[in-house]
Amino acid sequence: MSFSPTSTDRLLSMYLALAQYPILSNRIRLRMRQEMFSRGIIQEDAFKKEARQMTIRSQRREGLEDPYGQEPADIWETRYSRIVDHLTDLLFSQHFSFEEFEGLVRQVLSERGIYSKKDLMLNLNPELIPLDMVFAQAQMIVKLSKKERARYEARLLECKVVLIRQLISDQLRYINIAKKWLKISDLVEIRRRKISSGRIGGKAAGMLLAARILYEKSDEELRACLDKPDSYFLGSDLLYTFMSMNNLDVWNDQKYKDEEEMRADYPAIVQAYESGDFPQDIKESMMNLLSEVGDKPLIVRSSSLLEDNFGTSFAGKYISVFLPNQSTPEENLRELIRGVARVYASTLEPNALTYRRSRGLLDYDERMAILIQVVKGDTFGDYYMPHGAGVAFSRNLFRWTPQIRREDGFIRLVWGLGTRAVDRVGNDYPRLIALSHPTLRPNTDPKRIKLYSQRYVDVIDLKKNILATMPVHDVLNSDYRPLRYIAQLDHGGDLLPIRSSLIDGDPEQLVINFDEMIKRTNFADYMRTILDILETGYQMPVDMEFTLEIIEDKQSGRPDVRITVLQCRPQAYMSITGNEPIPKELKAEDMIFSTDFVVPQGVIERVDYVLFVPPEGYFRLNSLLERSELSLAIGRLNAAMTKESFICVGPGRWGSSNTDLGVPIGYGDIYRTKALIELAGKDIGPEPEPSLGTHFFQDLMEGNIYPLAIQLDAPETIYNHDFFYNTPNRISEWLDLKGDIANSLRLIRVSDYRADHAIRIVMNDEEKQAVAYLKSLEEE
Repeated sequence: MSFSPTSTDRLLSMYLALAQYPILSNRIRLRMRQEMFSRGIIQEDAFKKEARQMTIRSQRREGLEDPYGQEPADIWETRYSRIVDHLTDLLFSQHFSFEEFEGLVRQVLSERGIYSKKDLMLNLNPELIPLDMVFAQAQMIVKLSKKERARYEARLLECKVVLIRQLISDQLRYINIAKKWLKISDLVEIRRRKISSGRIGGKAAGMLLAARILYEKSDEELRACLDKPDSYFLGSDLLYTFMSMNNLDVWNDQKYKDEEEMRADYPAIVQAYESGDFPQDIKESMMNLLSEVGDKPLIVRSSSLLEDNFGTSFAGKYISVFLPNQSTPEENLRELIRGVARVYASTLEPNALTYRRSRGLLDYDERMAILIQVVKGDTFGDYYMPHGAGVAFSRNLFRWTPQIRREDGFIRLVWGLGTRAVDRVGNDYPRLIALSHPTLRPNTDPKRIKLYSQRYVDVIDLKKNILATMPVHDVLNSDYRPLRYIAQLDHGGDLLPIRSSLIDGDPEQLVINFDEMIKRTNFADYMRTILDILETGYQMPVDMEFTLEIIEDKQSGRPDVRITVLQCRPQAYMSITGNEPIPKELKAEDMIFSTDFVVPQGVIERVDYVLFVPPEGYFRLNSLLERSELSLAIGRLNAAMTKESFICVGPGRWGSSNTDLGVPIGYGDIYRTKALIELAGKDIGPEPEPSLGTHFFQDLMEGNIYPLAIQLDAPETIYNHDFFYNTPNRISEWLDLKGDIANSLRLIRVSDYRADHAIRIVMNDEEKQAVAYLKSLEEE
């Protein structure tokens, strides 16, 4: 077949026209063929024969000699379908004018009720068209009159779901909630602030959803005290671009290696990632971001596709990197690239991978998006930090007194950056606030309040351009504007409010407790309302990270607060039903232990093994290396005991970053245990400190692992020393340990202490008691 100039022009015009109607192109071409057949231009059988011959010739051009035997049926059908389309366009352009083609198109469109380009746009399928066209369709619907828009509400919802799924998250439980709250304007703003393709991940998703829910449901007073963090996003697809460009694909199989290999490889992985770079266009976008932000400090936060999801919070598994952002533009860009690379590397951090393994998530394509936020805070001298930061929970799962209402939630609050609120640091204490009774403390003795108060503060040192941890008294002085609201003075054993701008006496007497802020502002009421609104919006309990600014009215001097929600996710909690009473008249010889320190609610029906770290054995391990080796041994034992029911018992704060205060395990080392029981007492470990609200605590909740503490010096405590020390040690049946490590880990089989028995543990928070006792297996 030959082409005339006229038919070629018509063919090109037809291609352009059909491109405007991609969803209807098949129907239009069908009508074109019917028109040719009816006018006798070509018979239907001849058309099909010609199309088939052209398809075979195209195969032969590709070296296929057996047209039916060398190509799968689905590929043949695709090839044949494309030839049919091409032949239809070619023949039609040779025998019909473009005006006749336009008339045929208008006829097809009118049959679908489409009479204009607007009608066409509103009838395009959002699932099949490019993202820009989905936005255009959604924005067109939003701009319609109220009467016209009612006709397209279902289509608008479909557009919203498609945009949420492509921009934010493909998790159905999130989509089901987000589609009710997010506006098209929210999604437009995400696209404006996003660099590269892919989704923005779970952490960013939760923050944005929480902001919209609060804006819609808050009254005028609460809305006035809420603020949003200035945020930017790196799409999840950029991770693979970074890995490919920097030859990092060699590490892709880390998740399938054993834990020892993961830990051995990780330092090299971090070094390789930190040496990486981005394409020039991405670096230009990052530089534009930095130019927009100015010299404000930044935080680079993980926002993986699974993070902050329903049932998988990944709390603390990936890192966040603070950037002071106080150097030259070029150096600030280098630090931003390095910070993003470090977050990327943390996807292969051993504790993150073992967490994924424990949750059955290894095979999921866990891409990492990045959330970049301007750090909320004020400058004081050389330091930059918020007046307060912390984590809040809509349900208070561990009450220190029965009068506290679970449904009102609780807060873990610190002065400065919120890192000390979410991490279990060994040398410090946050302020715990039960929102049903904000001024009610776990301890009422002023000496103990001071003992369990915050001693260090995390700040950004603007002069040194670093993140720093400082003693609070090296930072605080009478010039600090909100001082009177965050601290009190220890005056002869009594804690007194600060009444003037001058601090009488030694600044060392300042005690961080936030008492005056709690008493003189609506902070507790605001937080209780915020948590209630978010729990209702999420249709389940939530936890949120936030910062706090204390402000004073210039005329009245009355203090108020401004709260910024940084993160929101479903709250990790244990599946608990009922509250079984503590058994009465238990025999002394049956008791293993009893404790009354911050007791949870629940029952562990059967424990066959106890993994016990003797305090004296642990503290004989003098080096960090030896204590780390012990943690690895615990992790190997945890991995091996797949079919056994066991608990862990040992000294100090397990999971602490300070090995002098407790066993430095991670969640991945103990995720099979039924309970984690910390021992405290003289020369054994620090007094127990509730880990409520830390990332480690959330891991325990997700894993249905009960946290308990035993104060061995307390007169009410029962502790069966004979059971823990004189029952045979079966560790050698599971692990080959040498030297001091072997003396620091005991594996007790309960039936060795008493045949045909197991341990049963009952915890009752109303009675403030937990007991572990021997129970005959014949009673089951």
